[in-house]
Amino acid sequence: MTPVRGSLSSLIHRRHALKIGGAGFLGLSSLHYLRASELPVRAKSVIFLYQFGGPSHHDTFDLKPQAPSGVRGEFTGIDTSLPGLQICEHLPETAKVMDKVTLLRSVHHTMKNHNSASYNVLTGHAPPVDDIRLRDSQELFPAYGSVVDRFAPNANGLPTFVAFPHIIRDGSVTPGQHASFLGKQHDPLLVTADPNRRDFSLPELSLPRGISFDRLQQRREMQQLINSQQQALDSTAEAQGMNAYYEKALGMLNSSAVRDAFDISREPREVRDRYGRTTYGQSCLLARRLVEAGVRFINVYFDESIGGQSEKAGGWDTHGFNNTRMYPIIRNRHLPITEHTLPVLLNDLDERGLLDSTLVLWMGEFGRTPKLNDNISRDHWPQCFTVLMAGGGVKRGAVYGASDKNGAFPARDPVSMGDLSATMFALLGLDPETEMRDALNRPFPIADGRVIREVFA
Repeated sequence: MTPVRGSLSSLIHRRHALKIGGAGFLGLSSLHYLRASELPVRAKSVIFLYQFGGPSHHDTFDLKPQAPSGVRGEFTGIDTSLPGLQICEHLPETAKVMDKVTLLRSVHHTMKNHNSASYNVLTGHAPPVDDIRLRDSQELFPAYGSVVDRFAPNANGLPTFVAFPHIIRDGSVTPGQHASFLGKQHDPLLVTADPNRRDFSLPELSLPRGISFDRLQQRREMQQLINSQQQALDSTAEAQGMNAYYEKALGMLNSSAVRDAFDISREPREVRDRYGRTTYGQSCLLARRLVEAGVRFINVYFDESIGGQSEKAGGWDTHGFNNTRMYPIIRNRHLPITEHTLPVLLNDLDERGLLDSTLVLWMGEFGRTPKLNDNISRDHWPQCFTVLMAGGGVKRGAVYGASDKNGAFPARDPVSMGDLSATMFALLGLDPETEMRDALNRPFPIADGRVIREVFA
């Protein structure tokens, strides 16, 4: 397969030659660079469809119809385009695209709280503690897209990493959504406007009224002059990162390619209707537009909150509190939205010739308990759950790993978060052992796990 946007070695030569030196500005060794450049680039882009709240694997992609009462769910299975595989009866369109995907049915970790589990899933690294009070900080590991922006950035004027349409939080802001110790210059372009609104636009990329780009550039040059006189401020890594972030934003302000990529109004009405007239549905369509334009990593968040008690808003956290029940909520909200987005996105990418070069991940922070609780609902369960992968060099029509008879623990080929992130980086052509250094100059690999080569096409 042909690498895109030049080899990693050429990127190094152009952008990092002065920084590498012996061990490198961020500790990358030339050995790691050489090994990374030897990896084939199977995935040019990643669309990370993050199902905040934790969908039940028992009631979506790993049904257990033979399990005893109290374990098996209310939904029955239906056949799919992958012979021998059944999924939830309320996902008939999704069933038709199972021949395009690989299901990982043995993913696991140990974090039982939403923020700590989400951080683990969004970065591939476990937090120091599994605590509902885990707070975002610069000491924690960076988001996947920020790692890509640091080590394999775009060279086409488009952002490398984009995230929308929410900042997710469970009480406090969920860690793992930005660049952390890599520096603010590697933060995502964050878009919190709703692409489902008729007046959707990007205030982040709009010039102030009455100010031309040339005039804005002049103001920026004046600001740089003032900042250069503040030596104490300019000496900090944070200030340097902010300067780089602003420079990048200014370049995008004057980019017609960026504006065009985000102009979802250019899509035909029937295409927009196919994705569903919801915030999440139109966000999935926007993700396809960004892939088409050349953005490398895109986080799409299902909802800003974990949800759980409403059929109109919120994520997949369906415990069944306050006399609610899980099954009506996911049947009337989560599964219909999934039906309008996941198969539509995969088919759209495939028809446009983009799926083979675009890795799509569909996953939450954990699964749900095998045993139904007293509210006929399920609680948090990180010990075993299912992740859907498609495109980007992954096999079409495959199942890797297996859960036990009750969907409680991996029965075969367990997959850790480190394994999943190592696999994703390898598909992008990045060596998982590439070294980054934190604020204390301690070295860490970008992924701490095994590449699951068995899922490679």
